[in-house]
Amino acid sequence: MNKLTVVAAALAAACAPLAAVAKPVIDCPNRNTPFSANSPMIDLMLSPAASAVLAKAMPGKMGAPLPSNSAGTTAPTFMAILTLKEVSYFTGIKPDAIAAIDVELRKLPVTAADRVARCARYDNDVPAFTLTAGKPHLLLFEKINGFKDVPSVNAAHAAILAMAERNGWAIVSTESAGTFNPRTLRQFDAVIWNNVSGDVLTLSQRRAFQRWLNAGGAFIGVHSSAGDPVYFWDWYPDALLGARFIGHPMNPQFQPARIAVNGAHPLARGLPAEWTMKDEWYSFRTNPRTIGAQVVLSLDESSYKPDGPMGQNLRMGDHPIAWTNCLGKGRMFYAAIGHLPETYNDPHYAALLENAIAWAATDKQACDKH
Repeated sequence: MNKLTVVAAALAAACAPLAAVAKPVIDCPNRNTPFSANSPMIDLMLSPAASAVLAKAMPGKMGAPLPSNSAGTTAPTFMAILTLKEVSYFTGIKPDAIAAIDVELRKLPVTAADRVARCARYDNDVPAFTLTAGKPHLLLFEKINGFKDVPSVNAAHAAILAMAERNGWAIVSTESAGTFNPRTLRQFDAVIWNNVSGDVLTLSQRRAFQRWLNAGGAFIGVHSSAGDPVYFWDWYPDALLGARFIGHPMNPQFQPARIAVNGAHPLARGLPAEWTMKDEWYSFRTNPRTIGAQVVLSLDESSYKPDGPMGQNLRMGDHPIAWTNCLGKGRMFYAAIGHLPETYNDPHYAALLENAIAWAATDKQACDKH
């Protein structure tokens, strides 16, 4: 497959005609959930009644800790991945004040307009893909409702397309979550989540994805695909990833660190025993080893400063940053590397990512015994 073919396929997918006229989304995850302090901030801000409660309790502070382009009510926005608890870290709102706000929010009815607003950031669009037979079929998924760092998304996109060219993989990309339906998913050997942040799948799309994966599909997640402060779908961080994000260093945010390689892991083929690179280093509240994940890369915490905002201790001790696992007959790989665009040009990380995609897309027997 030459470069023009790969790029043309990606562009065609991005502009692909829809298989059918999409129906309005009515099964978004929090459509009917009562307002509370645990609601996504975006849902509170979209509701005039909930916004009035917040404005009275915390005047001028709702978007104060974030740049204006990150604190809006149009996705992608940080407000889709924060609740009042997270906002309180920056605004100084005390726990008893949050409890009082929660009481007032729970008194509010969820109106028809609220339901429409909550579902507006989801979609049912189903592109019509054309895929070359006889090649591994990859879906590069890039819908982002939360934090979107355009340079890192673009760098990962370009790097993965180049890998597809080298290996002869058939790849298409899309921002349409409607792709996650049984008929469309059956066309693919693996899906790659490119820095996907924020809740993006409806309830039916979640079910389709889980069933496809457990039946023998494959998931590859890159960096921000595991970097949200809050998740509204427990299966994703707890069962699929096996790790919940707690933060990354901020002083400085990007640091060189030493990466230790598990040479016994099949995906470590061609990698050195260790290397040093600069990036934004995630820490996790839970360790993926606890659900049986096989770690490929770990961070040496003595090689950088794992201190988060306001002195938060981000040390894990055992600190995995890339791993694989099986879910039923399905395969998963996640790597926390990838905020800085240049990381995708690092030869060692690029080799790992290429090994991982090849494994996920072609080693169909890897998880048969699970």
